[in-house]
Amino acid sequence: MKLSAPAKVIALLFSVGLVAGCSTTGENMEDGGYGSDVEPIDQDGGSTVYGGGDQDGISSSSMTEEERMEIQKQTEQQALREVTIFYFDFDTSEIKPEARDVLMAHARYLSNNPGQKVRLEGHGDERGSKEYNLALGERRANAVQRFLIVNGASRGQMETVSYGEEKPAVMGSSESAWAQNRRVELVFE
Repeated sequence: MKLSAPAKVIALLFSVGLVAGCSTTGENMEDGGYGSDVEPIDQDGGSTVYGGGDQDGISSSSMTEEERMEIQKQTEQQALREVTIFYFDFDTSEIKPEARDVLMAHARYLSNNPGQKVRLEGHGDERGSKEYNLALGERRANAVQRFLIVNGASRGQMETVSYGEEKPAVMGSSESAWAQNRRVELVFE
């Protein structure tokens, strides 16, 4: 494809303009400014979170240590509850030790929110018969249900269902795919 001389000149000028436009923000950073509306944290070590509108916000420097710890605990619990898939080893329904803290956070949440419902969906990998994998998925979902009940959740908040090998998370016949398919998913309603 041949371009005419005027088209080449226009393309060259456009390229130079693009490079020049991207090379600077037009703000002088030498005066100690940040070049935006971002301000540093105050020297007392606190920061302020604003709620928007005309609200003043909450300053962490005016909070007691107990209030900070409570907010940190709530934040950690929320982060733990974002994990809703729990994996199992081959041919077992035993909950892994690394899943226990996360399941405890879910149990506390369910205990504190009695109107919340959750469906526990048990799954297996493709190895074994369909009937065996359905039963294994059910055992896995029931193991999670028992753990949640022992730690404060109500049986009436939960429903268990087994999909066996019918709804794989990952397609394939490798150990990696199988490991991702051996799971229980918590689906909050």
